Amino acid sequence: MKVAVFGAGLMGYALALVHALGGHTVRMTDNDAATLARAPGLMQQALATLREGGEVDAAWTDARLAAAVTCCPTVADTLQGAELVVEAITERPDAKRALYSEIDRLAPMHVIIASNTSGLDIFPLVPERRLARTLIAHWYTPPYLIDLCDVVGGERTDPGVIETVRKIVADMGKVPLVMKKFIPGYIANRIQAAIGLEVHKLMDEGYASARDIDTAVLHGLALRIPILGQMAKMDFTGLLLTQQGLRNAGYKPPEPRGHSETLDALVAAGRTGVMSGKGYFDWGGRTPDELLRERDRKLLALKRALRGIGHMEGT
Repeated sequence: MKVAVFGAGLMGYALALVHALGGHTVRMTDNDAATLARAPGLMQQALATLREGGEVDAAWTDARLAAAVTCCPTVADTLQGAELVVEAITERPDAKRALYSEIDRLAPMHVIIASNTSGLDIFPLVPERRLARTLIAHWYTPPYLIDLCDVVGGERTDPGVIETVRKIVADMGKVPLVMKKFIPGYIANRIQAAIGLEVHKLMDEGYASARDIDTAVLHGLALRIPILGQMAKMDFTGLLLTQQGLRNAGYKPPEPRGHSETLDALVAAGRTGVMSGKGYFDWGGRTPDELLRERDRKLLALKRALRGIGHMEGT
């Protein structure tokens, strides 16, 4: 299949790589020339990690990747021959609306539009005549290692299109999760959002440091979740205890406030995360490329180990 990827940032270049490795021919663009120029090197770096870890065949060389993914200067060039559009641009409604309008003007009607939005309701932004062939295919960072893809149709999305995209994702060796209907954030992101509210409360009100929070997550939550998930974990805890916990009024989830004093102070100081070298933690002067590569290697090692261990799944 011929795939057009719009956006070449941290998700865009990675999705171009995922689709290329899945056997598709990809054309990619970005409205920022520097971002687009950086994308091939980032794809090559990720491919090297996958190759070293045995996740892809050694035949996947940089030259083969370059033949599979073409960087294009314009929307029109990117759409040449496209059957599937992967939209991975900024999470701004105005930007998405403008891109969908341009796609509507230039693309044939058979094209499927799949947005990688992490929570926006994109369906009101899409030209009406395109709604039957538009859906959300939301991936997680980095998608060449994290297999989950939320597949979400709108009220007017053709069920056949949903099935087509589900099969495309599955055929690439990934894990499509077809949602019954749209809700902002889907499942994993909504759970992450709840965690985010809680950790910012703990930090802003002086209960814990960033290191304390990660210690609790890494040594308390993380060991069980890869094996059991959340719902099976409650089965092992016991549903009577779970029921009693819900009745206990001792815990009240934080109310969303729209900001965090701790986070705002870090951003104001230029500590914006790994790409700037510092965020909640100081990353020791290592370059973003080095840090991303180390993250990917560790995720890959964990993924291999979990394959051998397996999950505990009921029916």
